[in-house]
Amino acid sequence: MKIRPGGPDDVPAILAMLDTTMEWLVAQGRTGQWGDQPWSTSEARVAQLIKYATDYLMRIAEDDDGRLIGVCVLAQELSEYIPPADLPELYLRFLATDRTRKNTGVGAALIADARAETARRGLPLLRVDCYGGGDRRLVAAYRALGFTETEPFEVPRPDGTSWPGQLLEIRLGSPQDGGAS
Repeated sequence: MKIRPGGPDDVPAILAMLDTTMEWLVAQGRTGQWGDQPWSTSEARVAQLIKYATDYLMRIAEDDDGRLIGVCVLAQELSEYIPPADLPELYLRFLATDRTRKNTGVGAALIADARAETARRGLPLLRVDCYGGGDRRLVAAYRALGFTETEPFEVPRPDGTSWPGQLLEIRLGSPQDGGAS
């Protein structure tokens, strides 16, 4: 596996990977995170991925055959529903891996790459938010990747319900600047 910079040319492969993930989530009855429609059929989601590919640092994991097997998007700009941190940070805006590569280290490799980028920039904090509802398996997956839960939050939906989220962090700096070595 290798990790390389991503861009707009990667969006079709990312959409295909996410559509497969959606099929799996729906088959599991896990529609709370992303709903039940393919990413490729949503203009808003396609536009979101194009923005990620053009405006932020997109990192692509590829297998030895050059096939896209994961994507990570990093930014210093937070989602509008996330409160600012107490330290300078890099924010993991998006992380997804190929379902057929479950438990093969793709997610861990992308997180290691994100940690390295955070350190390269001299920032003491890497944060991420994720779906915090249902059985909280996604929160547990981020904990297994080295993140610590901070605060839960809710994002209001137009239908009057809310999307339950969980904020997590990895502190990279020295104890003097509030991080962990």
